[in-house]
Amino acid sequence: MSDVVLRVENLWKQYRLGVTGATTLRDDLARFWARMRGKEDPTALVGSTNALNEVDSDYVWALQDINFEVKRGEVLGIIGKNGAGKSTLLKILSKVTGPTRGHIQIKGRVASLLEVGTGFHPELTGRENIFLNGAILGMTKAEIRKKLDEIIDFAGVAKYVDTPVKRYSSGMRVRLGFAVAAFLEPEILVVDEVLAVGDAEFQKKAIGKMQDVSQGEGRTVLFVSHQMDMVRNLCEKGLLLQSGKIIFSGEINKVVNTYLASYKNINNKLNFSLEANEGIAIQILRGRIYSLNETSTDTASFDIFDQLVIELEYMVSEDISGALVNFELMRGGETIFMSFDTDESSLLLNERKKGIYTYQIKLPSPLLKPGIYSITTNTGIPNITIFQRLEDVIVFEVDIFSKPSSLMSYAAKRKGIIATSLTWNLSN
Repeated sequence: MSDVVLRVENLWKQYRLGVTGATTLRDDLARFWARMRGKEDPTALVGSTNALNEVDSDYVWALQDINFEVKRGEVLGIIGKNGAGKSTLLKILSKVTGPTRGHIQIKGRVASLLEVGTGFHPELTGRENIFLNGAILGMTKAEIRKKLDEIIDFAGVAKYVDTPVKRYSSGMRVRLGFAVAAFLEPEILVVDEVLAVGDAEFQKKAIGKMQDVSQGEGRTVLFVSHQMDMVRNLCEKGLLLQSGKIIFSGEINKVVNTYLASYKNINNKLNFSLEANEGIAIQILRGRIYSLNETSTDTASFDIFDQLVIELEYMVSEDISGALVNFELMRGGETIFMSFDTDESSLLLNERKKGIYTYQIKLPSPLLKPGIYSITTNTGIPNITIFQRLEDVIVFEVDIFSKPSSLMSYAAKRKGIIATSLTWNLSN
């Protein structure tokens, strides 16, 4: 009992669709009083079931009957597809928003890194924000000053620590935010997907620090990520969320395997289309993947030897320079198989004029081994801002349908994650 630092019981979270700051103070008080007496919400629509999948309901359950506990020194991974409720859960635990009903027991202070720049005032310098965050956590100036040099050194922002945070790149804000959260000695450290913004070197440092925090200092870490290799390396136990519910919990490898197995049941999404939004500087409107061969159709899996083409149509809403279009190819929802930016070609968006453009990218053939793949695409300016991120907008399967030579058939099944061939030259 004494080792449990976080207990969540019967946690539910409801949102009202299309409403910001949903009701009047009078309605809020009526809802609070009804909840205190165990009564139904008097402002809810008559006959509404408030189910997550009820199309006609004005309400949606982001979390439904969540129950779990975490002990001191444990690292808990929270995984699930987009919209599963992961970020909502962390926001409730971090007291960013409140639950609709249920109970949460927390022992100690909670430090959170939920979004880039969480808790930072843009007009204050990095140094001032460190003291501000420390004060919010209940630390004295002397305690913060004792940790100040370590925080600045870990974040690598010594040169800019007296510069307003609004001038920091997204990567710098993440580094400083993580350093503040990790070094100011909270009992519970909550980290959302934001580490994906940092570079590989910083991700390695951050993982090492979280391991030190949990194993060496006995503090608890809650970690959300779509990078399953990172989750496996860091976490001991896990929760798998789906549609706001915990569908599996336990040892992390079993949780991750259950999550990855769900990708086998995904229907192929070989194309997508979005409505234009002039408010996005560079917006991807449509995309598709197709084969130049005759071995596949629009509804079937692709053959391992097909020549695959990824096509992305995007709109530039204003003249812009220095921006990129990026796409990430994922295997089974697990790790980035490969990532490509337009800075690798002469089609870099330098001085791109307003208009609509189309990219076509041919993948080498053969390349992809049998499996389920998905494509995530982004637009933005490196180290400054992301205009748009679309996760898993294309999902497809690769399998063996043709009858290649026995040698190539073996190559498709051998160890590794790619199926390409090499040219071998012999000399003596």
